[in-house]
Amino acid sequence: MKATIFFILLTVLAHSRGQYHYQGLMNYLENRMLAMEERIALWHEQNNRYNADLKEFRQQAADLLEKLGKEHKKLHSDMEGAGARVDRVEREMDYIETKNPPKPCVKAADKMVEQDVVVKEKKKEEFFELSVCVNIISSLKAMKILKRLGSPKGIWTKDARSAKVYVFNGTSDNTLYEFNSVRELSASSGVSKAKQITVPISWNGTGHAVYDGFLYYISESSELQVIKYDLKNGSVADSAVLPMDDHSPVYQLNPETLVDLVADEDGLWALYPTGDTINLAKMDIDSLDIEQMWDTACPRNNAEAAFIVCGTVYVVYNTKPPSRSRVQCVFDVNDMVSSGEAPLIYFPRRYGAHSSLKYNSEERQLYAWDDGYQILYKLALKKKLWAIMPPPEE
Repeated sequence: MKATIFFILLTVLAHSRGQYHYQGLMNYLENRMLAMEERIALWHEQNNRYNADLKEFRQQAADLLEKLGKEHKKLHSDMEGAGARVDRVEREMDYIETKNPPKPCVKAADKMVEQDVVVKEKKKEEFFELSVCVNIISSLKAMKILKRLGSPKGIWTKDARSAKVYVFNGTSDNTLYEFNSVRELSASSGVSKAKQITVPISWNGTGHAVYDGFLYYISESSELQVIKYDLKNGSVADSAVLPMDDHSPVYQLNPETLVDLVADEDGLWALYPTGDTINLAKMDIDSLDIEQMWDTACPRNNAEAAFIVCGTVYVVYNTKPPSRSRVQCVFDVNDMVSSGEAPLIYFPRRYGAHSSLKYNSEERQLYAWDDGYQILYKLALKKKLWAIMPPPEE
């Protein structure tokens, strides 16, 4: 009996203790659930606040983009207006500079009036014996942008004694392209209509010349070697090493060109560097021998290209970065151009800087390569002063 009662008491006590532990577990779980609900409520509150902030930010961004779009249109319109005004100002500057040119850097016979009359008459006779061409540039008459073909630097030129046009893309290669005419080049898609010519020795720089069916160029070698290539027969006709020690670029702004070969009414010339100045050499077109050399006194610094018309060198200068190209130094091989005659010519600003300027004596045009664009400049010429009036008396 006593044992039964003790067992019942133990059972009741164990049951009570189990209920106590169960109640504690339930309380713990309930507290955790309440904490999770609070965190979920806080997350919902923060999510709603973030969504509101995001919506507000999107609206602000949309308003800002709309405002920026309007300001961009206004800025674009202002830039177009400014560009038109700059073009107008440049045209007016061209006109003023043409009418009132300042004195450029010229090595001319300014002191001839101090020489003996017999010497002056002899000088003039020698001039007419050396050259029958007595023209000098007075201004740029017109400009035509033909197309854009190829690399930023290159050369296109035309043989003065034929209609064929030649394109040299880049500053180093062994392939050039021959077109039957300027019209064919203009209508061509790239070089699809051109005849491809591959020379056996690669050319270097942009100082090539085409004269009377022959291509004259500086080879890509350690020596300053002139190659004479027969365009009709497709073979090298002759070659010669120029007797020049300075392998610096002839134009500072075109460092790839060490020697610039130029053709005009009087034949073939070579422009090359000596120290800080540009020198000139007259070449025999058959033997490639140097016939005579001159120091033009034109600086290489900021020079980009040059061309020759009737034995007169016109050196074109620019700045870095490019601005407006201009003829700033003139040299006449016969000292028949006075400082008052020499023009200061500005080229219309277009794309960059000229990598080449090649004169065609029959058309009186410059074939220019400007940042991949092929441009034609029509020149207005006049007679040199010495050709239309006698030398001044002492």
